[in-house]
Amino acid sequence: MKPILSLLREEHAATAVEYSVMLALILLAVIGAVATVGSGTGGMFSSNHTALQGVGFGS
Repeated sequence: MKPILSLLREEHAATAVEYSVMLALILLAVIGAVATVGSGTGGMFSSNHTALQGVGFGS
């Protein structure tokens, strides 16, 4: 029990936790942005493919 209490009182551990929380928030923001951009571009490329097939390009 003493090692856990000393870890909670230690300031370096608090800094590590703060950096971990910041990293998690940054990763969530990046994953959200990639998902949003990915779904938008996927629809764009699908629509371009359909339009090109309509005029005789592609298979």
